[in-house]
Amino acid sequence: MSLLRELFGGELPNLVMFDLDGTLIDSVPDLAAAVDVMLGQLGRDAAGVEQVRHWVGNGARVLVRRALAGDIEHAHIGEAETEQALALFLEAYAGDHSRSTVYPGVRALLDRLQGEQVPLALITNKPSRFVPELLADKQLDGYFRWLVGGDTLPVQKPDPAALHWVMQQAGVVAGQALFVGDSRSDVLAAKAAGVPVVAVSYGYNHGRPIASENPDLLVDSLDALI
Repeated sequence: MSLLRELFGGELPNLVMFDLDGTLIDSVPDLAAAVDVMLGQLGRDAAGVEQVRHWVGNGARVLVRRALAGDIEHAHIGEAETEQALALFLEAYAGDHSRSTVYPGVRALLDRLQGEQVPLALITNKPSRFVPELLADKQLDGYFRWLVGGDTLPVQKPDPAALHWVMQQAGVVAGQALFVGDSRSDVLAAKAAGVPVVAVSYGYNHGRPIASENPDLLVDSLDALI
């Protein structure tokens, strides 16, 4: 029996919701390139891929604020400074996703779930304007019935609102749904929604092991669920 069926008493879930960055796609190289362009335009030193990898996961605004702070803590960064830098970052990030790659095992799981007619959704803190073009660029655009970006609703993960909205659209209760993500925000959102959560070990969690967040299942590759 597959790990996925074991989670649901021998059956498949009636809905699977996925995070995007760090779960399906390694987008840090493109995000880091845009951050470094932004910092350069502001007369600052580049941050680099490995630093940005620890800052990703809470949406574009927080990423920009962390880049301005040079640290994961950013409370001292002002709103005017944030708005200026955010505009530069969004301009730099738009249209070029050539450095981003789909993680191994992702297509195999998506194909299996699609073949089993399990409805799929994407819930990300990335600005919604970038989601369709990124999915299309990586040939993942045919899988998801619902797309929720970081600005689709008034709140983002770890708030569970997006999960509740998708479940309502799908007509599925929490115990019949699954969330798959890579970060503390994903695990907290799923737990707050009462949804079982699978975490991947390879994603972005601000440099902390995702196992410490106690997901229901931890996998090194998504095809391990098949």
